[in-house]
Amino acid sequence: MSTPLTLSTKRHDDGTVLLTVSGEIDLSNVSTFARELAEATRNGLTTVDLSEVDYLDSGAINALFTHVDHIRIRANPILLPVLTISGLAGVVPTEL
Repeated sequence: MSTPLTLSTKRHDDGTVLLTVSGEIDLSNVSTFARELAEATRNGLTTVDLSEVDYLDSGAINALFTHVDHIRIRANPILLPVLTISGLAGVVPTEL
């Protein structure tokens, strides 16, 4: 059974992309998240809005690490310890 995950992408006039994610990212849906993230970052800078994400596993962290040069993260405060311990917050601009 897949964990609920909602993704939406919006391209701005300046070429940047906003990928909004809500729910939980885990083994059951990380491939969908990774595909959407790859598509969103294809043409430039993407803000990944995780402010409505309550949980992400190591697969989600790995997917984000794959695109460190092309993303910024807007995070739910509950995710900050995971983003910090993984080192992601140190290499990707991260805001709460």
